[in-house]
Amino acid sequence: MATENLLTVEAIRTEFRSPRGAWFPVVDMVDLTVAAGETLAVVGESGCGKSMLAHSIMRLLPPRIARSGGGRVLLEGRDLLALSEPQMRGVRGKDVSMIFQEPMTSLNPLMPVGRQIVESILEHDGCSRADADRRGLELMELVGIPEARARFDQYPHHLSGGMRQRIVIAIALACRPKVLIADEPTTALDVTIQAQVLALIDRLKRELGMGVILITHDLGVVAEWAQRVMVMYAGRKVEEADAESFFGGPKHPYSRALLASVPRPEDVMSGVVRPLVEIPGTVPPMDRLGEGCTFYERCDRRSDACRIAPPMLKRSGASVVACIHSEA
Repeated sequence: MATENLLTVEAIRTEFRSPRGAWFPVVDMVDLTVAAGETLAVVGESGCGKSMLAHSIMRLLPPRIARSGGGRVLLEGRDLLALSEPQMRGVRGKDVSMIFQEPMTSLNPLMPVGRQIVESILEHDGCSRADADRRGLELMELVGIPEARARFDQYPHHLSGGMRQRIVIAIALACRPKVLIADEPTTALDVTIQAQVLALIDRLKRELGMGVILITHDLGVVAEWAQRVMVMYAGRKVEEADAESFFGGPKHPYSRALLASVPRPEDVMSGVVRPLVEIPGTVPPMDRLGEGCTFYERCDRRSDACRIAPPMLKRSGASVVACIHSEA
């Protein structure tokens, strides 16, 4: 089990500007750590701030509408939020890489896929073009691209969705990053290709000693591939635990509702028909959050005390949870 933290995020806060000019948080005081050889899964509904957290770590949000509201992002002790933009460009793709949700919009449609892999190698490693081409081909073979030499000069529209996703992964892994952020890496892929992509990421994580942040809606994927789980809701961390403890007994009402809304494998295998639990309502807009718990309106355990102030994170068994009713 890995013990050395590669990435430590401390109380990071990211704010967006509304059309009226007011600033509001989209990521609010989030802490996390990722160790070498470990996968941390970040889960929650759409609109909970998962991708905003990833973009905040990578500093990819446009400054005209987004700003840092504080915190630190420490990569082996080096604060990424304190770096200049030229310094940060030296980190992106080399020390910290990201797999984006949709490969067709992540790839340049006017450039052959092999050149897009080579571009990252040339930018960060300063090797010759011949060496970069060789490494690009090796990466395409590593991620399972058949006939890599022929595919090297093809354009994204020539490839299937699964092949494009593998190219995106090859680009992210081109410079052997210390931390890989995978934002819904299997979106729109069929289950067979999804399994292959996740197995590939897990194998490379172990071979390269990477830390992985896996952002996903799929709790089945989390159960199979992650060592720890962090649940986000309305831009905040509401629970964190090791995967076994999380699936064995989540503490936050939102975490319980997420698990209850997923079919149980044992029910599927036995043919049991059990109604799924629906979480009423939707995630509140980030610019309209109340003073108390952000999950208040949708929670079946709420009380008047929940409306007073947002609950602080506290230890509850093997979990860290932000709920005053976590033991109920």
